[in-house]
Amino acid sequence: MRQVVREFHRSAAEADFVAVIDDTGEHTARELCKKAAGSAVTLSSGAQDGAGRTVLLQADNSWRTVAATLAVGLDGGTLAVVNRHTTRAEFAAAWEDIRPDAVVAEPSAMDEWGVHDLLPGLAGSVLDGWQCLVGPWRPDVRRWSGGALIGLTSGSTGRPKGVVQSEEALRYAARHTITLNGLSAGDAVAALVPLSSTAAYCFGVYLSLLLRGPLVMTAKWDRAVALRRMAEAGVRWTMCVPTMALQMSTEAAGSGILGSVRSITVGGGPMDRGALARAERSLGTKILRVFGMSECLGHTSPSPEDPEEIRLGRDGRPFPGTDLRALTPDGRPAGPGVTGRAQVRGPSLFLGYAHDGSLARPALTPDGYLVTGDLLMVHQDGTVSIMGREKDVVIRGGRNIDITEIERAVAGCPRVSRACVAAVPDEVLGERVALLVVTEDGGDIGLDEVTGHLERLGLSKTKWPEFVFRVEELPQTKVGKTDRRTARELAGRLRERSPGPA
Repeated sequence: MRQVVREFHRSAAEADFVAVIDDTGEHTARELCKKAAGSAVTLSSGAQDGAGRTVLLQADNSWRTVAATLAVGLDGGTLAVVNRHTTRAEFAAAWEDIRPDAVVAEPSAMDEWGVHDLLPGLAGSVLDGWQCLVGPWRPDVRRWSGGALIGLTSGSTGRPKGVVQSEEALRYAARHTITLNGLSAGDAVAALVPLSSTAAYCFGVYLSLLLRGPLVMTAKWDRAVALRRMAEAGVRWTMCVPTMALQMSTEAAGSGILGSVRSITVGGGPMDRGALARAERSLGTKILRVFGMSECLGHTSPSPEDPEEIRLGRDGRPFPGTDLRALTPDGRPAGPGVTGRAQVRGPSLFLGYAHDGSLARPALTPDGYLVTGDLLMVHQDGTVSIMGREKDVVIRGGRNIDITEIERAVAGCPRVSRACVAAVPDEVLGERVALLVVTEDGGDIGLDEVTGHLERLGLSKTKWPEFVFRVEELPQTKVGKTDRRTARELAGRLRERSPGPA
């Protein structure tokens, strides 16, 4: 983080400005630089030759994450971010992969994670009451081959992995996002998704450091608080998952409260054009449906000037310099309008995964592409549509049923606010299709209502859900994405208590 931290310090020295607005109020750039300097002294204790440390940080949505970034940048170190709600077992797994030189977190988290048993090092106080444990060994950030940030994947389909990104990748992704959304120096942006995610950190902390404007946050997701705080601060842009955008639009109730917001980037989950269009009108802004991943940050986006069909019905265009292609099963390029397996390469491609304290290079194709595991369609005009995950299927009687196709169709059902398809086990067919639904009015919804809508759409009956379960909210990962593993478990429990399909 050295480059952006140096630039931020120079700007703060020239003129102070509000850098963070969080639950505790406003925090200026000079205030954060001062707190960072004190923390950097603690982090660098015992280090030789100016060698930076790998610091594992409890990255909450507050000024502390920004100040810690500045401290690690001053120390020339690598920052790894973890969520406060990480379990002891998850923390132990992250520890094994990253082998940090220091841990910074609130005291209760240190106790819950058993950090003192893992790192019997020097203890210090940083960031107004948080603890810092520093290992007694000599640090060496060269083990990350230029990596500046290590973020854990969401773990929605398996064990979270530590994704190692360079500062060059963060800068590339943030710069193009700034340009696409027409942002200017000093603009306020909001961080709604937990900053422990690679994308949220890049498009929250790093992007705001580049802009040298306020980063607006809430410690816990609260749609009413988020709306009010963004409106009061004159936020110009934010990134969130679809659930957050739809919840805010319901709260806004057509008030257009976010009229100051030029655009909202939405990604990380199934998205329906009609639902997003209603959210736009309710919030008073433009929504941009995008595609990206921790391993290749934010690599497609439309423009706020694009028509609704492009902004809300597709997933944008690749960033300049990023190559995204779709291949058929036999390895040939899929033509326009043909779904293929997605592969990507470009300046925001990650360096590799953290494994046993060092960088494990990723498996790429001979010509340098990462196989994303997504199904992709490239349109004639160069825009793209993500058609789902290769593995997002229900296998019913030997037939593969695409989860994403069903979710997109169900999303247009008038009373459906959010929905998730999950496979439930079946003795005869192997799996059946179940649907978890959050309704607009909070009322119950029947199978007939859903299948009637799908019939009117023309969706094949072989893909219709056989069970519909209304829930208060869909299971989510720590970064707000649909947690498909937990959704399957929930659907399975509900299936056991329900009568069999007709």
